[in-house]
Amino acid sequence: MSTLDLAGYLVAVLMTAVALWRMPAALWGDEEDRRRRALWGCYAGFAAALWTKTEIVRTTLNDSPVTDLAVLIKHYTATIAILAILSYIVAIYGRYPDRGAVPRHVRFARLVQRVAAKASVATLILLTVLFFTVVDRSVPSDRFVSDHAGQPGATLYMTVFYVYLGAASAVCAYQWKLATADATARHLRVGLSMMTAAMFIGVAYTASRTLFMWISVVDQPSVEFADTFDKVTEAGQVLLFVLFAVGASLPAFSTGLRRARLWRAQARLHPLWRELMTAFPDQPFAPPASLLREVTRFDTPADLRVDRWSADIADAVEKLRHYAPEHLADAARTAAAEDTSDPDELGPRTDAHWIRAALAAHAEGVPAGAAAPATDPRQAEDQEGEVAWLVRVAAACRTIPAARTAAVLTAARAGETAGPGTVTPNSPNSPNSPNSPEQPTR
Repeated sequence: MSTLDLAGYLVAVLMTAVALWRMPAALWGDEEDRRRRALWGCYAGFAAALWTKTEIVRTTLNDSPVTDLAVLIKHYTATIAILAILSYIVAIYGRYPDRGAVPRHVRFARLVQRVAAKASVATLILLTVLFFTVVDRSVPSDRFVSDHAGQPGATLYMTVFYVYLGAASAVCAYQWKLATADATARHLRVGLSMMTAAMFIGVAYTASRTLFMWISVVDQPSVEFADTFDKVTEAGQVLLFVLFAVGASLPAFSTGLRRARLWRAQARLHPLWRELMTAFPDQPFAPPASLLREVTRFDTPADLRVDRWSADIADAVEKLRHYAPEHLADAARTAAAEDTSDPDELGPRTDAHWIRAALAAHAEGVPAGAAAPATDPRQAEDQEGEVAWLVRVAAACRTIPAARTAAVLTAARAGETAGPGTVTPNSPNSPNSPNSPEQPTR
């Protein structure tokens, strides 16, 4: 097996993997995913076409009762894939409000919409007629272009296909180049750049092969030159499909990474969320369940679930203020300072001590009273920042033993700070001290 044949198998596997990966979202996803069904059709069509180019499938079909059948199937599936990708181009770039000037790329997409289906049907019909009438198929071929170089019938047949393929590649390159310039997200910009480069390679591939076929009609090339040209252009097509598959997958891969981070956040938040929801069972929409049960509730997307848990935790902490001792915030800050000297860990550690001690007070059945001061207010820049903070707080909560929580609660009730280095009510760090931050200095 040659290196080119091995690369053909690898790129066929790659495109098949992309098609299988994107199939669930395309077939059973929401409205946004259904609009990408056309793109998935492109993946599936090109995967089928690439398998017909592999050595085993190619030779088996070409040696069948229909000579060179692999070529016809490859061009059928590729034509359908091209129609699918043109439909995707129209669906994505052909939408625009009715009022106002219509941008050029939108007008272009709508023009493509009017001619794409008709051009595809015409191409399929013409390819079929030419394949069975003018192409010399007396001997099965292994490399169709190089084996038929110089034959007018095969040249006409391949010209029809290459004109269709080249025009579609130029359309995609044009639209994706415009989209690359407007993309703000880095992964989207990189993906579109790779897809644009793939389409430019496609234009060069079809133009060079068409030129080679027609020149060969006038001046028959040597077998060595034709074989070398075929292999070089096939290598370019392998690169084309690699760039297309990887580039088209980058945005979805980024989305997958985000979902993985959300699932990890759920796993880390769940113990704290479940403990707080158990303490206040009337707060959640449904009784808290195990982590496995929660993450398999497919009726709720992972991002909405994490947002809901964050809001639940914040509401529960607000309720805990009515059960926490007045000086719990000071006791939690001192306990956190005794646990770590890392300034980045002091905040999450303080919140963790406060929550653990307030939960312990609530569990004792103390009556609700006036809201006690919480820890230092902290403003997250966005929801992701809030979730990241709560994840750190939840991690700190898991490392605090019950005895430590009891000590913090006792010290807070006494107006003192728990643990080694305990201060008296009149010490400078005590909440009752004249120099306490809770009271103005006299």
